[in-house]
Amino acid sequence: MKAILSCVFLTGVITCHGQLPLMYMPERSHTREGNRLYQEEKYPDAEAAYKKALDKKNNMPEAHFNLGNAIYKQQRYDTAISHYRTAAQVHPDTFLKARAYHNVGNAYMEQKRWQEAIEAYKQSLRLFPGDSNTKYNLAYANEKLREQQQKQQNKNDNRQNQKNDQEQSQAKNQPQQNEQQERKQQQQPKLSKEEAERLLQALQNEEQKTNQKMQQHQMKAIRMRVEKDW
Repeated sequence: MKAILSCVFLTGVITCHGQLPLMYMPERSHTREGNRLYQEEKYPDAEAAYKKALDKKNNMPEAHFNLGNAIYKQQRYDTAISHYRTAAQVHPDTFLKARAYHNVGNAYMEQKRWQEAIEAYKQSLRLFPGDSNTKYNLAYANEKLREQQQKQQNKNDNRQNQKNDQEQSQAKNQPQQNEQQERKQQQQPKLSKEEAERLLQALQNEEQKTNQKMQQHQMKAIRMRVEKDW
C-alpha cells in the first residue's frame, strides 16, 4: 500500500514523502514488512527489515528510499541523505528521483544547512518542475538562509562598531592622559634660584675641603720620607 505524506512547512514541522510503491522487488516480504512497521511508526524495526531486503539486492532504489525514510524518522539525517542519494542514482523514474532529492533537502533543513537544502530542492525541481511542495520548501530555505546571513552581518557590524568605539575612546582619553602626566611633572618640587646656588656652593665647599685634606695627607707623607732619609 502506498502512503504519500505532504512535505510543506505549514505548521513549521518538516515531514517527508512516504514510502515508494513496490514496483519490483525480489525480496517483497522484507520490504512489505518494513512498510508495515513504518506505518506503525516502529522505525528501528522498519530499518532492520529494509536492510534485510538490501542484503538480498543492494541496488533496490525503493528499499534505499524507504530505508532513508525510516532513518530520517530517527533523526540520523546524514545517513538518510546517503540512502536518498543512492535511490536517486539507481532509480530510472524521474519523478521518484525528484522525490528522493526533495527528501535530501528536508534532511538538510532539519540540520539548518540552508544552502545545501536549497541545492537539493533545486535538483528536485529540475527533475519535476511542477512540484508545489518543493517550491514552497525552496522558498522557505531561501528565507532562512537570508535570515542567517543577516544575523551574521549584524554580528560582524556589532564587532566593528565595538572596535571603532574602543579606538575612539582611546583617542579621546589620550589628551587627558597627557594632561595628567604634565600635571604630575608640574607638581614635583622645584628648587628656587637661591636654593640652587646655595646647594652648588655647599658642594663646592665640600669638594674644596676634600682636596685640602688630600693635599695635607700627601705633604705629611713626603716629610716622613725625607726625615727617614736623613
